[in-house]
Amino acid sequence: MGLATLIKRIELSHGSRWINEDVRPVESKRRTWTFLTFQNYWLLINCNIATYLTGSALIPMGLTWWQALIAIIIGNILATAAIISCGMGNVGIAVCHLESNLPFPRYGFQAWVGGQCFYLILLSWDPKYEQHIPNTIPASTGMTSAQFLSYFIFCIVSLPALLIRPHRLDKFFYAASTITLVFFVVLLIWGLATMGPGGFGDTLSSNRTVPLTGGPNSIAWMMVSGIMSTIGSIAAGILNQNDYARLARRPSDAIWGQAFAYPLYSIFTSVIGILVTAATQKRLGGVPEWNPPTLFVRLLEIDNSPGTRAALFFAGLALVISQIGSSIPGNALSGGIDLASVFPRYINIRRGAYIIAAFSPIVNPWRLVNTATTFLTVLSSYGVFLAPMTGLMAAHYLLVARQKINIDHLYVGSDSSIYWYTWGINYRAFIAWLVGVIPCLPGFIAAVNTSVKVSDGATELYFLNYLYGFLSSGVVYTVLHFVFPASRVQEFVSSYVTSKEVRRYYEDKWETISPAQGLDISEYAYPASRVEESIKGAGTTAVAM
Repeated sequence: MGLATLIKRIELSHGSRWINEDVRPVESKRRTWTFLTFQNYWLLINCNIATYLTGSALIPMGLTWWQALIAIIIGNILATAAIISCGMGNVGIAVCHLESNLPFPRYGFQAWVGGQCFYLILLSWDPKYEQHIPNTIPASTGMTSAQFLSYFIFCIVSLPALLIRPHRLDKFFYAASTITLVFFVVLLIWGLATMGPGGFGDTLSSNRTVPLTGGPNSIAWMMVSGIMSTIGSIAAGILNQNDYARLARRPSDAIWGQAFAYPLYSIFTSVIGILVTAATQKRLGGVPEWNPPTLFVRLLEIDNSPGTRAALFFAGLALVISQIGSSIPGNALSGGIDLASVFPRYINIRRGAYIIAAFSPIVNPWRLVNTATTFLTVLSSYGVFLAPMTGLMAAHYLLVARQKINIDHLYVGSDSSIYWYTWGINYRAFIAWLVGVIPCLPGFIAAVNTSVKVSDGATELYFLNYLYGFLSSGVVYTVLHFVFPASRVQEFVSSYVTSKEVRRYYEDKWETISPAQGLDISEYAYPASRVEESIKGAGTTAVAM
């Protein structure tokens, strides 16, 4: 079989160079996400080990428990504002956006953590599981053969969930979110009820000698770093959520379903992490265990009775479900949407999700969660690169486009599209993104490689990475469009039709476009003036196709 024949065989039946059924504007029958669906989505995204670690990892960095809690609350409020502002462009329009948001390391990280959870199940069956698997992996990798086998099994177990289409995730969400919520509540009750007369460990101690102000090692700047790390932990989710906001049954379901659910579940899980770590510290010899799988392994070492092993099994099972529930929509499917947007002729969401899963091990995810410092560095790194993208998206929709998007022209890859800009590149976005990223790089490099020394100012700017990147890129992008306007975009935005009329027009129009038409819409991509005529001439009813 020749290469050309092979490529022809893997083409999608209704795909073209710029669009396929998965990345087209969503018709009404696939807008299935209700208020409760968004609630369950954010429960799964936030009630997991990553969020649990985000809260508890702040304390060994020098913050007291209440300072860490303040940082968590402020960070989640800011993250919620970013979620709402970034998702507004897809509420009611139901169009897919492309975000280059590094899905491989995120899925790999979640899968490795899921492997640690499955490790608990194997230990519950055989407490000497580690000894029964000969280790052939060097200690420098940070893992053993037994742990890698658990990771591999988790990856295989997760694969069937990748078959679920995003608009059919609601039933999966109901089951996974219920199990996840019950587990974390039970974990908190168990930790507090079995704490013993010794009480909490020094995790909740307020005796810190760190100065209040005076450079990046002060309490003030550590709290700033904690706030940005809290946002950084969900930076990819902020950018991704518009992939799911477009599935909302009504705009209000997406807005209110996220405005309360996100901060509620994130703060809830972070607080559980701090309390459970403190409540179990003394029974583990005074050493705080931040990672739940490690905590349960330590408990098995102390007591390997049948009751402990049963608890280990159910804890591992619940955590595995939690990890699948967060990594599939948060990483695999969103990454699949990105790949489908880049190669729509050959890749749909399912194919893209499996590609993400297949290539995720290349990032060596087992190195990302060895210590609290490493974990926070990983979280902050997301903010450095993704915050400017988020700022660009929010600024374009709210300020530059004034909530008017010519949906047809998003899928036209030629200079007939108003979004073709200069030879197909909007240089304003590229410049604005660099402005948001480059100043934070010295501090980021120093955080990753501690042998590199930079000024206090560079470190402090890195601590502000998400806020700086979001605002600076958004402002620069808006100013560049004001000083150097894209004439055809400006013509469309300045039209006398309202943003609501534009949204309704394209909703009606795309409701009538079927796969049988091949989704080659170049002949339907009317100029801005024609769109105005169509909207005003037919009210809000789409023109006949």
